Amino acid sequence: MEQTSPTPDFSVPGDGRLPGPTALLREAVARGIITDDQALALDRLVREGGTAPDEPRDDERLRFVTGFADIFVTLGLVLFLGAATYFGYEHLGAVAGNALVAVLAWGLSEFFTRRRRMALPSIVLLLAFAHAGFSALAAALGVTGHGMPWPDLVGPHPFQALPLAGAALGAVLLVAAHYRRFAVPITVAAGAAATAGLAYALILATAPAFARSALAGLLFAAGLAVFALAMRFDLADPNRLTRRTDIAFWLHLLAAPLMVHPVLSKLARADGGASGAMLAVLAIVLVLAVVAIAIDRRALLVSGLVYAGIAFGSLIRAAGVTGATVPASLLALGVFILALSAGWHPLRARVLRALPRPWAARLPHPIGA
Repeated sequence: MEQTSPTPDFSVPGDGRLPGPTALLREAVARGIITDDQALALDRLVREGGTAPDEPRDDERLRFVTGFADIFVTLGLVLFLGAATYFGYEHLGAVAGNALVAVLAWGLSEFFTRRRRMALPSIVLLLAFAHAGFSALAAALGVTGHGMPWPDLVGPHPFQALPLAGAALGAVLLVAAHYRRFAVPITVAAGAAATAGLAYALILATAPAFARSALAGLLFAAGLAVFALAMRFDLADPNRLTRRTDIAFWLHLLAAPLMVHPVLSKLARADGGASGAMLAVLAIVLVLAVVAIAIDRRALLVSGLVYAGIAFGSLIRAAGVTGATVPASLLALGVFILALSAGWHPLRARVLRALPRPWAARLPHPIGA
């Protein structure tokens, strides 16, 4: 859903040089002067004319802050909305209290997102709006647990499944309305998360035993679906000029733990951390590294690093090193991350050359293809 109204600038500024074509296109999109599709068309025109790129083409670029003002405003928002949440619960109850916070978050977005286009405050306000809206709906529909004012999502009972589905559906509609108004890139990931919750709640309502026993598989399937959606946005903007690339970043950040955690957590617990299982964990992490390099997205790999550290620790302990297992594990993990970071660009060129040429040419920043 494309918009031409002013939206938060989530792109990254240049390095002090005169702005080149790519930087100008990003700024024009951020200010609502041109649309995403027009930016892509202009970028193709520049490249067909032989103009050299004005910046590196194979790095993830995302702006969280435009200056210290973003941090200062975010601090104020956290304090204000946190206090509003507390007083709302105390004096209005869970439903009205959360609804109040959602209304406040929307109202503040009108100024800090739509008018000021501040990146970090926009992210915080979206998360506050989505959480408060979902919590208000869940409380109104009776999805609570242990006397707490927020929904119990750890293990809802079957009779709570349909109310949970209703709250999730309401959250999807709320974040869709928020995106239509403000177009904050992380909103699409929030909507995807709410949709995954809706699907799980519906499965829980119809087959509660299956939903609990197959939770890991359902999470993995949801991760694959979110990953496919992220790649759709990535492939639509291979030069990473428009809002689509920021949407893809947040979707990858959501998809990664959904795919990685169910598989690697089960392996990490297998046979009390046996060497074979730990080697399998490291093999999967290496596969994730190859995929992350191919699509030029580090988020997919970062989610597996915790389990890679656990695997390194188990293997080091199995080798007889018991006195310094944690430092040795951190050392091995640090070496792996630094080596991968230092060799990211040449490794990516090799991976893309190994892929079929039509595939490599469609991936973001098709260097070496």
